[in-house]
Amino acid sequence: MGSPTLTRVLIADDESIIRLNLREMLTQQGYEVIAEASNGRQAVDLARKLQPDLAIVDIKMPEMDGLEAAEAIVSADIAPVILLTAYSDDELIASARKAGVSGYLVKPLRETELAPVVEIALARFEDLRSLRQRVLDLEDALETRKLVERAKGVLMDVHGLSESDAFRRMRKTSMDNRKSMREVAEAILLSHDLQLNNGLS
Repeated sequence: MGSPTLTRVLIADDESIIRLNLREMLTQQGYEVIAEASNGRQAVDLARKLQPDLAIVDIKMPEMDGLEAAEAIVSADIAPVILLTAYSDDELIASARKAGVSGYLVKPLRETELAPVVEIALARFEDLRSLRQRVLDLEDALETRKLVERAKGVLMDVHGLSESDAFRRMRKTSMDNRKSMREVAEAILLSHDLQLNNGLS
């Protein structure tokens, strides 16, 4: 069971017996426990330093509770977080969801529940990360398209080119200089702005 590449796990609980128990369960199921924390602040510091694949964090800990620690780890896009709790109620689930928690385990821990929760948390986090990247890629493509359109307009105005000739000139410049269309468009617009500013001064 577990991932063939050994999923690296950070565990955080202020009770050493719980950490020991969890470490044994995870190790037996093919996961690698790379660090243990006894409070929330230490968990966040270790997560930032070690960049684990997953963090399993107890909800009630000194210095910083599990929800705060989870929110810090998830918002930094470090790893998915599974919350360890002795309670299971609607308010907790709502708070956990708000903090970006990918799953939770109720104490006492049962070994049969561990791997499914871990694997679902990992998959869910990867899906969210892929979705965020797709959104960023789309935003980047849209911004590039706007810049290319503006640069084409400048070439058409300044050199009296048709739209297709302006685009062809940009594409040739892109290929000849091994620059992206966005870089070419930005250079055309910057050059045009400088010329306009020099003309005004």
